[in-house]
Amino acid sequence: MTVGDLVRADLARLESWSSATHLKSVSSYLDRRDVDGDVEYLVVRDANGDPVCKGAIDYAEHPGAGTIIQVGTRPGFEGRGLATMLMAEAERRIAARGLPARLGVEPDNHRARRLYDHLGYVVVGEREVGWDREYPDGTVRWWSTTIVEMEKR
Repeated sequence: MTVGDLVRADLARLESWSSATHLKSVSSYLDRRDVDGDVEYLVVRDANGDPVCKGAIDYAEHPGAGTIIQVGTRPGFEGRGLATMLMAEAERRIAARGLPARLGVEPDNHRARRLYDHLGYVVVGEREVGWDREYPDGTVRWWSTTIVEMEKR
């Protein structure tokens, strides 16, 4: 397994484990990366070069920090340390800029929360957020939730 940058050609490879709405969001972050340079999008690839874990760093969401977002692992690949690999690379890149790492996690996402606690993130607050969410019936509706904000210095 290797960690590197997500490229546009990878979007098609994410289709089997990402909704169309989510892929539009990923594409918009790639646009920001290409235009402003304020986003880095990472991917863990298997031996065939296929993406099996992905996540981004947004340097504009919280000025003075690198915010790790959209971390996800392909179904069937969970529990293999792939998100830990991705997080280590994200943290390395954020630290190279002399910044702390931040992230947000929904309170009921226990698996992710355990990972972030294990990696040394501490709670620094919470806030309301929202995004377009695609439901199993194909409809897209606004999803509002509270996230726990965490930071690692």
